[in-house]
Amino acid sequence: MLTLASKLKRDDGVKGPRTSNPTSDSTRRVSVRDKLLVKEVAELEANLPCTCELKFPDPNKLHYFLLTVNPDEGYYQNGTFQFEIEVPDAYNMVPPKVKCLTRIWHPNITETGEICLSLLREHSIDGTGWAPTRTLKDVVWGLNSLFTDLLNFDDPLNIEAAEHHLRDKEDFRTKVDDYIKRYAR
Repeated sequence: MLTLASKLKRDDGVKGPRTSNPTSDSTRRVSVRDKLLVKEVAELEANLPCTCELKFPDPNKLHYFLLTVNPDEGYYQNGTFQFEIEVPDAYNMVPPKVKCLTRIWHPNITETGEICLSLLREHSIDGTGWAPTRTLKDVVWGLNSLFTDLLNFDDPLNIEAAEHHLRDKEDFRTKVDDYIKRYAR
């Protein structure tokens, strides 16, 4: 990560005054994202939940990383769940794109990895969606909380999982445990 921070400082010194041609505008937009990410990743690493771990496949690309969540309580305890997080060029005006890579039986995560977490919505009628004041720390803490206090059976994305829980909590727990054994170890 220091390499990207050094590169950004070096690039700022080389660019000099801003020009108004279209190429430099798109480069500048990406550069703004990257500058935000250097700061946000440092803050995130200093305040990471103990149940989470970050991995940057390419340390020079802070806009793409993997998050591993190992819940230490609740239905998903003892599972290891991996999320792919990609930060778009228009960040922080738009939220990161997040996908769960681990197959899971969860009311707010589909088996194909789609996630229902209000802060990941670009437009939200309840006012809890993405806002430019949110950061990667909010995203990571939100994903971590999907396994505990944000686990929501009343507003599910995976309706079948939510109905399963409503119908038979013990059988739901058994299916969650089976998924953990098969996919989340």
